[in-house]
Amino acid sequence: MNNKNNNRRIISVNQILIWVAIFAVAVFFFNRPGAQTQTLDYSDFKNKVAAGQVADLTVAPGLISGTVKLEEGKEAPFKTVRMEDPDLVKELSAHHIAYKAKADSSWVGNILFNVLWIVLLIGLWWFVFIRPQRNDGKSAMSFARSKAKMQDPSKQTVTFKDVAGVEEAKEELQDVIKFLKNPKKFQKLGGKLPKGVLLYGAPGTGKTLLAKAVAGEAGVAFFSASASEFVEMFVGVGAARVRDLFDQAKKNSPAIIFIDELDAVGRRRFAGIGGGHDEREQTLNQLLIELDGFESKQGIILMASTNRPDVLDPALVRPGRFDRHVAVPAPDLKGREEILKVHAKKVKLSPQVNLHTVAKGTPGFVGADLANVINEAAILAARADKEAVDNTDMDEAVERVIAGPQKKSRIISDKEKKIIAAHEVGHTVVARLTRHSDPVHKVTIIPRGQALGYTLQLPLEDKFLTSKSEILDKVCILLAGRASEELVFGEITSGASDDLNKATAYARKMVMELGMSDKIGPIALPDGEEGEVFLGRDLSRHRQYSEDLARRIDAEIMDTLQAAYARAKEIISSHRAQFDALVARLMEKEVVEAAEIDEILGLAPQKKEESVGELSPHEEQPALQPQPAGGPKQDELF
Repeated sequence: MNNKNNNRRIISVNQILIWVAIFAVAVFFFNRPGAQTQTLDYSDFKNKVAAGQVADLTVAPGLISGTVKLEEGKEAPFKTVRMEDPDLVKELSAHHIAYKAKADSSWVGNILFNVLWIVLLIGLWWFVFIRPQRNDGKSAMSFARSKAKMQDPSKQTVTFKDVAGVEEAKEELQDVIKFLKNPKKFQKLGGKLPKGVLLYGAPGTGKTLLAKAVAGEAGVAFFSASASEFVEMFVGVGAARVRDLFDQAKKNSPAIIFIDELDAVGRRRFAGIGGGHDEREQTLNQLLIELDGFESKQGIILMASTNRPDVLDPALVRPGRFDRHVAVPAPDLKGREEILKVHAKKVKLSPQVNLHTVAKGTPGFVGADLANVINEAAILAARADKEAVDNTDMDEAVERVIAGPQKKSRIISDKEKKIIAAHEVGHTVVARLTRHSDPVHKVTIIPRGQALGYTLQLPLEDKFLTSKSEILDKVCILLAGRASEELVFGEITSGASDDLNKATAYARKMVMELGMSDKIGPIALPDGEEGEVFLGRDLSRHRQYSEDLARRIDAEIMDTLQAAYARAKEIISSHRAQFDALVARLMEKEVVEAAEIDEILGLAPQKKEESVGELSPHEEQPALQPQPAGGPKQDELF
């Protein structure tokens, strides 16, 4: 009933618009200059010629037109039917009346001029009233039509062979493929396939590619749309587009409907200041109704992707709607290697390139990052006129993705260059001399992106848990750049601002969320900054702990940072000779690799530890992803 009412409402609005257009066209034709022309009898015309009251005559074989002079000096257009009058031209010349001859116009032109507007009105009438009936009641305007793109099953080229690094997600989706290929197998045992499959994970992990691969494996029609395409400024259009999308899928079943970025319309209702968004909420309500309205036997599977499953409306993700949730995480070492192999198929690699080594050097990279690495390496090799992509190109591509392109043309004074070198060597020395830190890969003072230098650490293995000792070492390493500036120059600069932000975030997370403070104890006290994303709920949120506890938390965070800072200064001071030697080498070469760093510090190459301590993995938590130790930023140094 609601569908019919909405369709009638949309058609009524369109009819009003078309009637306004018809009226405007009619007014134009009936009020055009020729409509007010005075018609004279031929005898009256001859009298006015004799009186010299006509001008600007146009003499055609069957019609005479021009202007006639009225009283008070006014003029008006006129026309008269021409009679057989051989003396007309002589009379016009005798009274000095100017005229021009005109050939007889074509009968085709007359018909077009007089009948065209009638044809136009008939066409508009058909477009408004006849065409909607042939389109199952849809309006003449296209607002209510879904913008989803349909891909023909015969043109589906993406399969699971093109997807790597997400083996668990592929296994979860095998049921969907089997159901679409052989639904009777499930229906015979009374089983029902989940109506909706929600793919969630970080950006770039391959959620959209997975959905396309499912359609390619099943060989069914694939409708893809972005959630933002449903929402318009007119209330009700989004709901109409949802209905139209499901109608199209039913006509082409078996089919897969894929909605990208579901959180654009699927956010919790009645959130934020002033309540909800009417158009978005109507679209969400219609989506919920459609999920309840079709059965699995219709052969329609709804798939959606989102980066923020925590903000979706509970009614949308409950059992019976999106009741299967498939995580698409960042790939592990083996997954990254498989992804690199997929993207390297079309790239000519040198035999010396080892994709396993590249995968080890790209922890935390998602599929999009790895594809970008291969593409950047190919571009760099082509720029250098190489026959194939070699290890140098791959290393440079990885660093470009991590920190941006090199900027060797940037002119830096010797004073600032020495400050940057001391800052980065401080990170390097402390990172190399702390037990639970990741191995140092290289240190450089060549500007790259917004950084004037950086220390690159790469873990030897993927981690899914992070210990307290590891976080404390990370905080110490981050503060080592600031500590080295103070020890060497007796003055600090603004180059450590990014390091301070990261170190403070780590310390706050330890104390307030991870329960890693001995003084505060095992308690989680989220501050709401990363929790609820709706402004209205943020404003109504009150702190759940006392002022006394807040002061203790602040004191513990400060103590953690101060202890890490003092530890960093102590490590650098106790190895000052090696520190100065490494600064001198970095000033000379601009890039120092891991082997040379170990040689200057007098250390053996760092090896992988057997364990990171006694941990009880009751709940798997993502490890803190490695990043280049923050170097001075271009706009922050002095």
